[in-house]
Amino acid sequence: MSYTNTFIKISEDSNVTAAIVPAPRNNKPTIASIEYDILKQNPYKYTQKDVQFKTYLIKNQIDSDQLDELREQFFVKPKACFRASPLVKKYGWGLHYDDEGKIAIYDVKSEAYEKFLSTDTITILKGMRLKRK
Repeated sequence: MSYTNTFIKISEDSNVTAAIVPAPRNNKPTIASIEYDILKQNPYKYTQKDVQFKTYLIKNQIDSDQLDELREQFFVKPKACFRASPLVKKYGWGLHYDDEGKIAIYDVKSEAYEKFLSTDTITILKGMRLKRK
């Protein structure tokens, strides 16, 4: 599933008070660090599916000239939406989808983040909880 005109705020049970830049672990990029880099460097350039596929390619160090076929295979199985992304669950980043479904990230402490929360022309969704109740 992908969204349009939607803002995903950080998870209710997140204990972060300001956004954290996800770091690689053991000198290898994590899903969170890859998603962060893609979205921070390219606001409103990519859709959720674009980011998910690029993350998969980078994480698995795949370099292929058959990207269309790989992408089709990658999306055969459904993928979780970005409400489950570590960016909104653990790192304090809100995600905004524009009217074309392209995404940008916003620090929970930013003015823009607060502005999205008070806008009535977009859908506001909560990030998924870190832990089950």
